[in-house]
Amino acid sequence: MPIIALGANRLAVAPSGAVATAVLAATQKDNLAELKQLRPTFDGAPIDSMTPANIAGYRDARTAKVRAHREIALLSHVFNMACEWGLTPCQGVRKNKEVPRDYYANAVVWDAVYGMAGPELKEAMDLAYLTGQRPADVIIMRSDDTEGDYFLVTQGKTGQKLRILMRTESGENSLGKLVREITERNANHPSKYLLINKHGKRMTKGMLRLRWDKAREKAQQNALDKGDPMLAAKIGGFQFRDIRPKAASEIIDIGDASLLLGHSKQEITKRVYRRIGATAKPSK
Repeated sequence: MPIIALGANRLAVAPSGAVATAVLAATQKDNLAELKQLRPTFDGAPIDSMTPANIAGYRDARTAKVRAHREIALLSHVFNMACEWGLTPCQGVRKNKEVPRDYYANAVVWDAVYGMAGPELKEAMDLAYLTGQRPADVIIMRSDDTEGDYFLVTQGKTGQKLRILMRTESGENSLGKLVREITERNANHPSKYLLINKHGKRMTKGMLRLRWDKAREKAQQNALDKGDPMLAAKIGGFQFRDIRPKAASEIIDIGDASLLLGHSKQEITKRVYRRIGATAKPSK
């Protein structure tokens, strides 16, 4: 979908610094990737001749349909920053339909990866499952994120604050036991982060990804060695981020699941994160 450059008023895609002032650091990384996709088509385009049809042509030409949404949203942001020109060609462009991810890691898949995980990854998986939080929030959890019987969480994406019970009338629950055991194991290290390696260094996103990929690859190979390619394929689709919807799916009460995930509306939990069907009885 070529766009002919006419005149001197060329579209200047905002530099990364301009975008970074308006978004979180995590979003900035995505924006830079989106800019890389946008530049070949729009970097030299004349802003005064851009139309929604041009944007729609870009959308239709992109093979990554969902990513196209994000790229068009960023392009719209650029034009909004230049609103004094009176041009917003992204407005009115129909979006591709997004289908929520529906992968569900059942007990067989979970056990396969968990069995190949080292101690640090097992703790990360357990923390992610018991708290129902996003990977970015899990890796920054600390031993001092406690207040009485509660584990305190502030979600990085939404700013939502949660208090997750660690004890009940009958004693500490699974989360309380896990936090205590990790804290005791880390007692000889100065770091307050729960997820640290044997040298006391906090687990980063890269460290988590490396450990996850290795454990998953081992689990896949083990399934193949046992002659089960279907299980190997299922294991290959398992991502760490799928632990959050696994937790949401396995909590019986959707109200409890929604509270744990920090959703203001149960519909979001039901539509995006509940990935197993309703429980039904057989005909006989």
